[in-house]
Amino acid sequence: MAKRDYYELLDVPRTAVEADLKKAYRRLAMKHHPDRNPGDAGSEDAFKEVKEAYEVLSDPQKRAAYDQFGHAGLEGGRGGGVDPGEVFGDIFGEVFGDIFGGGRRGGGRQVYRGADLRYELELDLEQAVFGHAAEIDVSTLGECDPCGGTGASKGSTPNRCTTCNGVGQVRMQQGIFAVQQPCPRCKGRGVIIDKPCDSCLGQGRVRRARTLQVKVPAGVDTGDRIRLSGEGEAGRNGGPAGDLYVEIAVRSHEIFERQGADLSCEVPIPFTTAALGGEIEVPTLAGHATIKVPAESQTGRVFRLKGQGVRPVRGGAIGDLYCKVSIETPVNLSNDQKDLLRKLDVSLNNDPKHSPRSSSWLSGVKKFFGTLGV
Repeated sequence: MAKRDYYELLDVPRTAVEADLKKAYRRLAMKHHPDRNPGDAGSEDAFKEVKEAYEVLSDPQKRAAYDQFGHAGLEGGRGGGVDPGEVFGDIFGEVFGDIFGGGRRGGGRQVYRGADLRYELELDLEQAVFGHAAEIDVSTLGECDPCGGTGASKGSTPNRCTTCNGVGQVRMQQGIFAVQQPCPRCKGRGVIIDKPCDSCLGQGRVRRARTLQVKVPAGVDTGDRIRLSGEGEAGRNGGPAGDLYVEIAVRSHEIFERQGADLSCEVPIPFTTAALGGEIEVPTLAGHATIKVPAESQTGRVFRLKGQGVRPVRGGAIGDLYCKVSIETPVNLSNDQKDLLRKLDVSLNNDPKHSPRSSSWLSGVKKFFGTLGV
């Protein structure tokens, strides 16, 4: 019986790319798998045809020969039967492998990406606002230099594990369900090391201290993270290294508090300046600035200095600086100063217009007690 066209079998156009072929193969292989169609000889034949079509079209050389000469171009190539259990296990691993275990196959062995690491970097406010170049010391698992990460001593090589055939995993299958787990003999490495490396004791990785340069961009804040790609733990079985995440923690500042892009501070002023008005000098992260305090200013009044805040690390307008004045009560007065204040107090108390808030508050107190009958 003449063989069907492979493209027709997979229901894909002749221009289909690898992703299209794999998608069609998975769908049809699951549909016709013998475990899902017990006793159906037609489904088993269809399953084998789909597998054969995918094997040819997913191989660039075989596909080129097939496109030019058809089935005749494949004569003398690979033959033999197909193990449905093996195929279903491959499908299961491709679809669910990242969920169960996080590994992937590379060169027949199960390879694992190294773990990500976290490092907390404390910064002063000025360093966070203007940027900073920092050096950090980290301890990570890196590839063992004497053995090149193989885990075997110099002059020897690891042997392929005969239990898992070097894959690093064994499969348990019940019906249409297949579960893969690390090989109990080689512990998922795919190889057996008869002569372990003296430096890493066969692990292929050793812990070492490293000094890394971290460029902190201007405008970062507590909780921001900087990713150093590939600076985490070394992978296993040749897998890629993880990443190092540097988490920013900004120290408390003795003058300023930060709220997003804005800064705030409290500025003590003499009561004479608050009463008569005047100019005061306030600090900013860029230097000094002058604020004009109007006469009769009260404690808690806030003055805004536009553009004296922080430029956010992710872009946007520069924040502002908010200065809240706090009227300071004089201390360590001399007798003469106390006498002057007593005279001022008498003068002020003779006319309630000098203390409108106090007068209003006292009126409210009297009214309150009056309602209580006190």
